[in-house]
Amino acid sequence: MAKVTVSPEKFNLVFFDAGEIAELVGSAAARIGVDADITVDVDEASALGRARVTSMDPVTLSVQGGAFEDPKRPRHLAPHNVEDVASRLLFRVRDRLDPSFGDPPPDEELTLQQSTAWDAYCLGRAERLGFHPAKPRRLYHFRNRHGFSDVADAAFERLWSADGLTWADLEAVCAETEAGRQAVG
Repeated sequence: MAKVTVSPEKFNLVFFDAGEIAELVGSAAARIGVDADITVDVDEASALGRARVTSMDPVTLSVQGGAFEDPKRPRHLAPHNVEDVASRLLFRVRDRLDPSFGDPPPDEELTLQQSTAWDAYCLGRAERLGFHPAKPRRLYHFRNRHGFSDVADAAFERLWSADGLTWADLEAVCAETEAGRQAVG
C-alpha cells in the first residue's frame, strides 16, 4: 500500500486536514494500483486549482489549494475534489510507470491539448473504478482545447471509454482534432 505524506502537515490558511487528504489519496492509489510512496504538496495560499505530477521519484503531486476546496464553502476541504484530482494524477503516474504506455513529456511540458486528452483518458478509467468525475465539465474543457465539433466530441468519447491506450494513441487523437480544427478554420 502506498505511503502518503502531505505537506504542510498543519494548514494555517485553509481548513484542510492533512490526515484526511492522505487517507483519500492513499485509497485512490490502492484502487488505481499505484504502489509507491506519494508526497502531496499543497499550496494553501493559492485559491487557484492547478494540480500536476511534478516528480516520479519520489511520486510528488503538486496541488494549488483551490483544487481541493469546496466551492460552496471557501477554504474548506471537499473530499470529492481530492478524489477527482488524485485519481486523475495517479492514473498519469500509473501510465508513466508502464513501459508499454510510452514516454510522455513531464506534465509542465504538455500542450493544453495533450493534457486535456490525457485527462479524459484518466478520468474515464477513474469513473469505471467508482470515482465520480464530472464528465460534462470535462467534455466542455476538452472542447475548449480541441474544438467544438463532432470530431472533438467523438474523440472525447473514445478517450473516456478506452483502456490500454499508449502515449502515441493520445498524440494521434490530438492530431486528429487539430486536423478537424484546421478543416473548419
